Amino acid sequence: MKILFAFLLFVSSQIFCQKAEYVVIRETVEKLFTGMKNADTVMIKSVFAENAILQTITKNNTVKTENVQDFVNSISQFSANDANEKITFEAIHLDGNLASVFTPYEFYYKGKFSHCGANSFQLVKQNDTWKIQYLIDTRRKENCQK
Repeated sequence: MKILFAFLLFVSSQIFCQKAEYVVIRETVEKLFTGMKNADTVMIKSVFAENAILQTITKNNTVKTENVQDFVNSISQFSANDANEKITFEAIHLDGNLASVFTPYEFYYKGKFSHCGANSFQLVKQNDTWKIQYLIDTRRKENCQK
């Protein structure tokens, strides 16, 4: 009986720890968009790994790479509530210190719909903190659910 109890306790603690990791991963992604909405460049920068990569798939299907600091600088030109990206968490996958997150979105600039698409994040856990290592997105104006 003691062995069964110990086993159940171990399994339930593992499930709880993994569920807690999903929450923290989700909070990391949400923090990026809260920072964008508030034009808080310190918050935005805090969620990225040191050598993070940002990419966009363009209209002509090429991949454009943007420097994180350039992205942060572009947001610094905004006022609070200028940039509002509404995301939906479609999938979060986790394996050890690697997480993958997929979030369809709608982007609003100064309250007006601008475009939609999807974000694909790769996060890594460094020093007990989840950081965005890689972000690639799509952008379009048609076939959006507003």
